[in-house]
This record gives sequence, structure tokens and C-alpha cells, in this order.
Amino acid sequence: MRLSSDQIQACNEPLLRRHQQAFARLSEYLEAEGFQPDALIAQIQQLQIAIPSWALGTGGTRFGRFPIGGEPRNLEEKIEDVGLLHALNRASGAISLHIPWDIPRDAAHIRSLAAALGLKFDAVNSNTFQDQPDQPLSYKFGSLCHTDPAVRRQAIDHNIEVIQYGKDLGSHCLSIWLADGSNFPGQRSFVQAFQHTLSSLQEIYAALPDDWIMLVEYKPYEPNFYATVIQDWGTAFLLSQKLGTKARVLVDLGHHLPNTNIEQIVATLMMEDRLGGFHFNDSKYGDDDLTVGSIKPYQLFLIFHELVQGLQSRNRSVDSLAWMIDASHNTKDPLEDLLQSVEAIQLAFAQALIVNRKALAEAQQQNDVAWCQELMQGAFRTDLRPLIAEARLQAGGAISPLHTYRQLQVRQQLIAQRGKKAVATGL
Repeated sequence: MRLSSDQIQACNEPLLRRHQQAFARLSEYLEAEGFQPDALIAQIQQLQIAIPSWALGTGGTRFGRFPIGGEPRNLEEKIEDVGLLHALNRASGAISLHIPWDIPRDAAHIRSLAAALGLKFDAVNSNTFQDQPDQPLSYKFGSLCHTDPAVRRQAIDHNIEVIQYGKDLGSHCLSIWLADGSNFPGQRSFVQAFQHTLSSLQEIYAALPDDWIMLVEYKPYEPNFYATVIQDWGTAFLLSQKLGTKARVLVDLGHHLPNTNIEQIVATLMMEDRLGGFHFNDSKYGDDDLTVGSIKPYQLFLIFHELVQGLQSRNRSVDSLAWMIDASHNTKDPLEDLLQSVEAIQLAFAQALIVNRKALAEAQQQNDVAWCQELMQGAFRTDLRPLIAEARLQAGGAISPLHTYRQLQVRQQLIAQRGKKAVATGL
């Protein structure tokens, strides 16, 4: 299924006058504050968020899954669904594949399909946290950290295979998350597990093409609950330093203990030029994988404040980082959830762009605590939704993606095409 520009424009028409009025008022305010709306729009349009191939179907927990119907049954249909999102918001111009859930059997065909929808391939993700049906050795007790060198070799070879799939699709990034760890004290040597992981990653790193990067992800717990080999940003940072300049740290917002100061982690990694990318989601308790910005929108803004400051201070563009969503949708239409997540990311980014950094630096230097807070919260509390909508509109997207998605009855059409019982491959 594809959406035409005429369909989107027809849905925009009834909303256009009200949008133009709201955008005019906001533009007047922004100009008075010293910001040019056109310049902000250009920066917003540059930020493209990769949609993960595993998030296009209904997610779930170990207690159950409730498919919504019309889910993508193969990789081609997943790419088409990302194309639907991108047609609506003009900000989902990339897809991140998970191997072996979504193996591109015909890379040329898959690449051509994506290009026709205006999509590119972002990071490719390996999977050594599950056993596959044709897999000779089990990852029950770890993969890259396993005590058995044969298991480590199997996991290394899988990651190198994923790199080859990525090369065929035009990707330039390998993302690695390891579930490796232990559930009980004494189960394994911390030092040996780290050393095995490092040596395994070094072999994978050696297979990277010159223009590729490796993203090393961390997580404090789950599925192992006593110790995880790459349990925090410091461990991921240490591994990246030992591996080389093509290794970076991937920050998943849900992979932190409650109340962790993620924005400080981001600032430190950017300072050391070791931040590689993000998995955006939101959480209340742990790795909840909720809609981005649904629980802690101010934290999301603070993270983007550090990102914008770091990028501007180093004269780097937004596409120098990998921007991805990693979420699980159990009670929402997954495409509606992704539309909401992308808009939340854009909004936080835009709010960070209008922080008066000169005034903030002066207030920080003078230890003017109240004014520092005023400047930060002033930017956060500014309703920039008309700016985001204008960025979409100028790019050919929908003024209100969710409204248009529902008005065009996209889910109902997908169910009619694919069936009520169609379940997404992968998860």
C-alpha cells in the first residue's frame, strides 16, 4: 500500500487555515526571540529517524501478544509500511534491519524497493540473544562471552555475515546488543567474560569496511538479572576505546536504572567523541519500550539539549549520528505509535534548538541558578508543534500525520490486503 501526495493534500486542506494561523503566531514569537523559522525548519527536516523493522508489528511481553491485523508478513511489506510513515511525516526516511528476523534474500530488489519509497538503510542489527532453528550451538549461556570458543566463533561469524548483508543494502553501521551475562553469583568470571567479549568484538571490528562504524549497546539487566557483561555506558565506552576509532556507544533510553542522568552520559560521550547513536523509547520502570516522550518529555528535551550543544560545538551535522526508535507496541496500532514517537523526537530537537545558549552560558558562568532554569524551561514550554507541522507540510507530508492516517483508514486497508490474522515476522 502506498499513499499519494494527492491523498495527503486532500487531508491537509481542512486543516490548512488553522495551521497557517498557528504558524504565523509562532513565527512572530520566534523572530522576536532571535530565531529564523526557515532556518529551524531546515534543521528539523534534516533529522531523519530510522524505523526498526521489528517495530512494525504488534509487540508484547512474555505474558502475551495481541496482533492488530494487517501486519507486515515479510521484509517487502515492512519496507512498504515504513514508506507509509515517511509519506506522512517526511521524517522516517530510513529503516534499521534486524538479522536474522529480516534477511534480505534479494538485496538488489530490496534496495530498489526502499529507494522508490525514499528510504535508505541505517544500522543493521545482529542477534545472538536467541537460538535460531538451524543454529548448531546454543546461546543459552552467552554468545561473544561464552566459555566455549566454538560458540564464540558462531556468534562472531554471524556478526560478520550481518555486515555483508548491510554492505549489500548500502548500510554503513553494525549495531550490537548482547544479552550475555549471569543470573547467579559465581556463575562465571566477570574478568573472563569481559575478555572473551572484547576479543570477539575485535574480530568483528577487523571485518568492518573502512567507512563503517560499530555501535556497542549496553543494558544493566534483562534477560540476565545478576550481571550483564556490557552493563553500562562506562563498559561500552571502555570497549569502544579498546576497539578503535570506528567503535561508538549506542544509547538506548530504556537501558538505564531508574532516574539515571542520561543527558550527562550523552554529554560525556559527545565530549569524548564516542557517541554513535540512539534507540529512542520511553519508560516508567525499566526497559518498558513505551512511546517516545510519553512518560518523560522533559528528560527527552534535556538529552537533545546536550546533543544540539555537542553537535554545534563540533560543527557536526545531525546525520553524523544514528537515530533509531526501539519500542514495543502491545496496546496501540504500531504505525500510529511510531508516528507519535517520531513527532516527539522532532519536538524535543526543535525545543533544544531554541535554547538561548549565549544567555545560558552567561548565567552558568555567574552561577545564576534560577535564570538557568528559566531559560531551559522557557524553551521546553514553547509549543513548537506548528513549526514541526510546517516542516512536514513544506516537505510534502501531512499537517497531522495521525489524523491523516486515520482519515485514510490505513490500518483497515492493510487488514483488507493482508488479513486480520497477519502477524509480523521477527519478534
